Formats: sequence, C-alpha cells, structure tokens
Amino acid sequence: MTDVTHDLELGPVGQEIVFENDRVRVWHIRLAPGERQPLHRHDHPYLVVAIEGAKNVVQTIDGTRIDADEPAGGVVYRDPGAVHMLTNVGDTTYLARLVELK
Repeated sequence: MTDVTHDLELGPVGQEIVFENDRVRVWHIRLAPGERQPLHRHDHPYLVVAIEGAKNVVQTIDGTRIDADEPAGGVVYRDPGAVHMLTNVGDTTYLARLVELK
C-alpha cells in the first residue's frame, strides 16, 4: 500500500503544545467560526476534550465528510492513522485540548 501523504505538506495537530512528557502530548486547538485546521496526520491514539463546543466537519484525505458536533465538556477517543482537516462550520468558537497518547 502506497503512502499518499508522503508528498503532501501536513500541518500540526493543533496550534500549540501546552504540555508534553514521555507519555502524552497535549495540544491547544482553537477555531473561530469558519476557520479550518490544516490537513494533518494523527500518529498516536488520542482524546479530544471540548472546552467550548462547536459544530465541526472532518474532511478526510480521501474526501469523506464527517459531521462532528462537539458539545462543551464532551470527550472523544480516536485511533491513530487519520489524515484529515477540521473545519468549524458553526457560529461559536471551538476550543479544545487534544491529548495524544504516546
């Protein structure tokens, strides 16, 4: 199987790393309404903790669109390997912490 991402320039998982040790890395993610997180890859399993919820859409590298409403206080677990971008399609600012499990 060919890695279709090897020629792509991928962005970071979040805007800023707010904590990291040998077991976890915690990213700050903030998206204003209409703002998009660039195409990125998740190399580790991770949790997303929504601090301020929003209506988001995940678009995978193969073009699949997934509605991802994330309410404030919600927690989601995801397996590694995903290559996608995240867009806030709602009218509220999205604020989250993404915790990568190393």
